[in-house]
Formats: sequence, structure tokens, C-alpha cells
Amino acid sequence: MSKASPLILLLMLAGCATGPAFVKPDTPAPADWSQWRSGDSSLHPPLAGASAASAAPAWPPSWWTMLRDPVLDELERRAVAASPDLRTAALHFAQARVQRGVTAAQAGPQVNGTAGATRQRQSEVGASTRMLDVIGGAAGNRDQLVSLLSEPFNLYQAGFDASWELDLWGRVRHAIEAADADVATQAALLEQARMTLASDVARHYIELRTAQRQQDVLSRDIAAQQERLSLLQARANAGALAELDLARQHGDLEASRAQIPPLLAQQAASIGQIELLLGEHPGALNALLAKAAPEADVADVADVAALPALALGLPSEVAQRRPDIQAAEAKLRAATANIGVAKADLYPSIKLGGHFGFESTADSKFGSWGSRTWTVGPSLDLPIFDHGRRLRVVQLRELQQQEAAVAYQRTVMAAWHEIDDALNGYAAESEQLSSLKARDLNNRESLKLALARYEGGTVDYTAVLDGQRGVLQSQRDVTASEGRLLQRFAALNKAIAAPPKGEAARTSP
Repeated sequence: MSKASPLILLLMLAGCATGPAFVKPDTPAPADWSQWRSGDSSLHPPLAGASAASAAPAWPPSWWTMLRDPVLDELERRAVAASPDLRTAALHFAQARVQRGVTAAQAGPQVNGTAGATRQRQSEVGASTRMLDVIGGAAGNRDQLVSLLSEPFNLYQAGFDASWELDLWGRVRHAIEAADADVATQAALLEQARMTLASDVARHYIELRTAQRQQDVLSRDIAAQQERLSLLQARANAGALAELDLARQHGDLEASRAQIPPLLAQQAASIGQIELLLGEHPGALNALLAKAAPEADVADVADVAALPALALGLPSEVAQRRPDIQAAEAKLRAATANIGVAKADLYPSIKLGGHFGFESTADSKFGSWGSRTWTVGPSLDLPIFDHGRRLRVVQLRELQQQEAAVAYQRTVMAAWHEIDDALNGYAAESEQLSSLKARDLNNRESLKLALARYEGGTVDYTAVLDGQRGVLQSQRDVTASEGRLLQRFAALNKAIAAPPKGEAARTSP
């Protein structure tokens, strides 16, 4: 065998990585949006898919801008800049990247420098003087030699140590692959934190504005009830109305007044949740959020966020861009790579090492060519018997990979159920809002008719007040439904993982 044969053998072994190769799993998805839907078919409006994507407007990168509310836009911007949750996720991502660098550093040679200057004395009866019992005893001058050797002396040392583990079985390569997967996991979790933050800010803001509008309508309803009560009181004083009817009107008025405190508490809770998401102290956003937005901002939400007018894209693309699915896939990739790390530990490891330095007991000769020392050569670490520990680690990593595969499939299915629930909820609320608006329109027509009859003298003013109350009640119902529709809209955007606005929407430490 030639001298080059061992080197060629080592190079061949270096390409023999152990462990399974990662295969990207298939992401189950329907062929179009008409499939994989639960519930009644009336909840399945036509959605723009691949065929209609070119004709329909693109889904906006910052979906909350569709609500045309500058206050919400400002809150979303401030949340991205100051959210503690988002900063924590960004720090986790940064830590994963640094850890990847730590792992990758194992692939290269390691070099350390050493230096020292010590004062030493050897024992007169230690192991180092045992040879003198033979040599010195025969020559008759043992005591003299021991005296000379045991005298204190200075020792000067300096040098470099280098080592490099040959990655014959791919342990380091698999470890780097697992670290890359961890980075991808944290990147996906960072994106999920961003999406959750945007959704939570919008959700609490919608809750606040809905409660404020309900309070406004309720206040107008209470004013109408008070006016009606005054008219009924006058009729009761004249003996034209029973006291029971007057007492019933008093009860209705107090019942309406009792609804004000819960609405105020809901507003305070919503403001507090927004402040918490933005990392602000209680009361910091009172001036910005205390005044309700104009009603026109959300009155036409059904037209602003109508699903048939927007292209969601291919269902498979929607599923693949969800960060929870991306994180589950990255965890599966890391679990697969860890099997290779565990299997590589079953085989011998070879490390090339070397040392070069200087050593001298005389400072005048330290650093001279004659004081040099060096060593070079490989070292072998061969696992022989460990009570099956390494084999059980391999089994453990394989079971963890199976668990990650199950978690991936479950995450995909959960994602599609979340998307289906969001689509059904939005469609149902849209239908309910349409019906409530039709009811409100009928109540307005009834009020116009009551006003006409009152002006004609055929009915008294209580009929007008009753018509006003009917309109106010229908407005309250419409306002509540609009708020729920906005909530559904926010949930839908989170479910489909609406794409961020480029890198500007991402947070980095």
C-alpha cells in the first residue's frame, strides 16, 4: 500500500455521514377554496383563487390599513417598535443565530496559545529521584545528585496547541444542520409573534371602538326614553295613562342606564390591553383612545373587507406561509439531524493534534532554537462499552423525530381547521350584518311614517318616540355586528398568514 493510501481512505470516510437525510414533508392542501369546508354551503362564498388572482386586487401587506383608521395604523406601528413580546421573540432568533455560529465553529481547527513562568522544587524522595537510588548508589554520589536536583529553579514555557477533529461520520455536519433548523424555527416563531401582535392590537382596538359606539347609541336611546317618560308622566298626571305603564317605562329607562357601566369597564379593559401590548403604563394611551373614531370609519366594513373582492391565492401557498407550519417543519428537520449526531457518536472519532513551543530553565536561553519542543500525531477515541447508552440515545432521537412528524401533521390540520373556522365565521357574520342593516332600514322607514302621521294629527308623539327607540335599537345591533365582523376579519387575516410588508415589518434586535 502506498503512503497516500491512508490519506485517501480518510477522505473517503469523511464523506460517509451517518443518519437519515431530511425529506421535506408534503403539506396537505385542497386544490381550491371550495374544498375542505365544513358547515352549511351558505357559509361558503366564492373566493378568488389561482384562476382569479390576476383579476382580483392583491391582498394588502398590512391588512389593518383596509379599515382606513389612522389611529389603528399608528398603534400597529408603535407595537412593532416597542412590543416586549416581539422583542423577546427577536432576541430568541438572535440567540439561535449565535448558537449556530458556536456549533459551526466545531468544524474547523482549534488553536490555543499557552505561556507560563514558574518557580519549582522537586522532592528529594519523590518518584523523580527513584532512579538516583540505582544510578547514584552505584556511583556513590546519590546525596550530591539529590541535592542538586532538589534545588529550586525557574521554568519558562510558551507554545501553541492545535487540534482538529475529522468529521468522518458527519457529527458536526448534522449538528450544524440542526442548528440551522433551530434558526429557522425561531425565525418562524418571530413571524408568528408579529402576526399575533398585529391581530391582538387590532382585536382590542375593535373591541374599544365597538364599545364606544354602543355607548353613544345607548346614550341617545336613554335620552329618547327620558323624553318619552316625560310625555307619559304628563298623560298620567292628566289621568289618561295607567300608573302601571308609567312604572314599566321607568323600569326600561333604568335597565338602559344599567348597561352604561359595563361598557365603560370594557373600554377601560381594552385600552389596558393595548397599552400592555405596546409596553406602556396604564393611562398612557387615554388621550389617544378615549374619543371614539367617526362612525364612517367602519360603517362600510362589509364593502371594505368583502372576501369575494380579494384574492387569497392558492390554498397551498397560504398553508406554506403560515409560520406555525414553518416552525413545525423546521423542528422536524432538527429532529432528523439530531439522529445523525447520535449515530455518529457510535463510531470512533479521530482528532489530529500538534504542539510547538519553547521550554527552558534559563531565561537567557528561552526562545533559542535548542529550547524548542513539539509533538504531532492523531488520537483515537473508540467507544467500547457504555451499557448501551449511545444506542439508547439513537433510539430516543428516532422517537423524537417521529413525535416531530406527528406534530407537523397535526399543525397542518389545525391550520386548515382554523382557516375554515375563520372563513365560516366571517361569512356568517356578513350575512347577519346584512339582515340587521335591512331591519335598520325598515325601522327608519317606520319612523318616517310615524313622523308623517304625527304631523297629520293621527297619532300622538309617543308613536314617534317609539319609532326613534326602534331605530336606536337596530343601530345598536348593527354596531355590535360590525364590531364582530371586524373581529372576524382580523381572525381571518391571522389564519391565512397575511404576508408582511417586506423587511420593514420584521423586527430584529
